[in-house]
Amino acid sequence: MGAVRLTQFWERMNEQFGEGYAESVAKDHVIAALGGRTVERALAEGESAKTVWRAVVATFDVPARLR
Repeated sequence: MGAVRLTQFWERMNEQFGEGYAESVAKDHVIAALGGRTVERALAEGESAKTVWRAVVATFDVPARLR
């Protein structure tokens, strides 16, 4: 997988969790692979969308087609 753009990141989040729940996961779920940050905070602090997506994949049961 090449570089993940922010729009692609959110498309994958919405496809994985559903539009309403994806936002909740991003705001509320602390991910160890992101240094104990949420998705929202990691992105706001400049973490790349690709790195954040890899952490989501490692944390949740994401189907291969979205990885």
